[in-house]
Amino acid sequence: MAIALRFAARSDIGLGRYKNNQDSGYAGPHLLVVADGMGGAPGGDVASSIAVGELAALDGESHGPDAMRQLEGTVRAAQRSIVHRVGTRPDLGGMATTVTALLRSGDRLALAHIGDSRAYVLHDGELTQVTHDHSFVQRLVDEGRITEEEAERHPQRSVIMRVLGDTESDDDIDSSVRQAQVGDRWLLCTDGLTRVVSHETLRETLFDVRDPGRCADQLVQLALRGGGPDNITCVVADVVEAASAPTSVPEVVGAAALDRTRPTVATGSAARAAALRSGPGGAGGTGKTGDTGDTVTDDNGSEGAGDEGSPDDEEPERRGVLRRVLLVALVLAVLVAGAYGARSWVQQQYYVGAAGGDVAIYRGLSQDVGPLALSSVYERQDLPLDTLPQVQQVRLSEGIAAEDLPGAREVVANLFSMSQLCRPVTTPTAGATDDPTTPRVPTSDPTGTTAPADPSAPNPTPTLTPTPTPTPTPTPTLPEECDG
Repeated sequence: MAIALRFAARSDIGLGRYKNNQDSGYAGPHLLVVADGMGGAPGGDVASSIAVGELAALDGESHGPDAMRQLEGTVRAAQRSIVHRVGTRPDLGGMATTVTALLRSGDRLALAHIGDSRAYVLHDGELTQVTHDHSFVQRLVDEGRITEEEAERHPQRSVIMRVLGDTESDDDIDSSVRQAQVGDRWLLCTDGLTRVVSHETLRETLFDVRDPGRCADQLVQLALRGGGPDNITCVVADVVEAASAPTSVPEVVGAAALDRTRPTVATGSAARAAALRSGPGGAGGTGKTGDTGDTVTDDNGSEGAGDEGSPDDEEPERRGVLRRVLLVALVLAVLVAGAYGARSWVQQQYYVGAAGGDVAIYRGLSQDVGPLALSSVYERQDLPLDTLPQVQQVRLSEGIAAEDLPGAREVVANLFSMSQLCRPVTTPTAGATDDPTTPRVPTSDPTGTTAPADPSAPNPTPTLTPTPTPTPTPTPTLPEECDG
């Protein structure tokens, strides 16, 4: 029997002291991922976005029996990308991320896991935790030194023993392959959910709320009611028969999403319950530490969430909505196309934009995905931006799309023409006028000599000649296209 996944992904910044969402999540027809970034505001979001960006290329059909090997290899590639990014951005040193990823190949599910994010499966009404936390307190539990109840209150419960970090590491990645069974429901989530919502409440919610999207929304609200001290990310996916699966597009949430800067969506009873539970200032944030003992949390101050004034209540401008929809469509097309096909497609796209103070042709897309740049300068033009009308400068700052490279060059040619057309060139012309109001000056004797003055003779009247006055230059009239 052919199977498919019916999925939904949600992420929220939480109600703690975090000012940015360091979690990232992805849900697609063949791939589910959650990643919990750490390293504070400068790096946690970058690390989780890199991991999701690398893994998203696996969301395709062509894995077969090599799915597990490809999944593990891509997780390692994400680690190398994090190391490389820190090499070019030393200020990101210390960043790391957890990864829990599920890749479907036919009716098999390959699972890769490192860190303390979790994967659960609900089968016949029973919820089972599939992954094993790579944390200090979990090691104490495994050794029988503390109980599960004590682990939930342990002061070092945030210490993570294994992560994808900024140094090359041989840390093991837990991996397994499972049979996908119709009727099973999978939950992948960061500890922002499991730290405040009990196992039994997770089970009841996953069992009772049948729609994956509404179920994921409910789980986020439960975490917020519990105080929401950390970022919250979850992916809910049902294993269904392929014939009954709706057509779905991938969902990207958290730091890797286009709306990653959006603040918490907590409203109504969830926000009020959290405020009452934690008192003034909101709930305190809880961070993670690596096995070196160095705290890698967001050091920003507290930021509470109110009941009113949610940005979701504001009606965005129509142009902004259309642009966002188009960008999301392009990004999803890149993700679904697969690694090779996406790269090839992106490299065939061109647009004209601003590069410093000049016009340039770019190859790629005019928008980035998280921290990943999707374009680079292809040809820089000898055309200063300030020679163009203001409206064209604004368009260039956003990027002027072109069908191909010849089309981009045609856009540049038109801009060159407009630059010449809109450049005011005037040639002043001087001419003589015989204005009676113009002062006149005496001229000398044409012989070049001056006769001695005779005191008894009347003063002679000097001969006056007009002083040439330049003809005023007319103000140039610019074409209508140059206005602004």
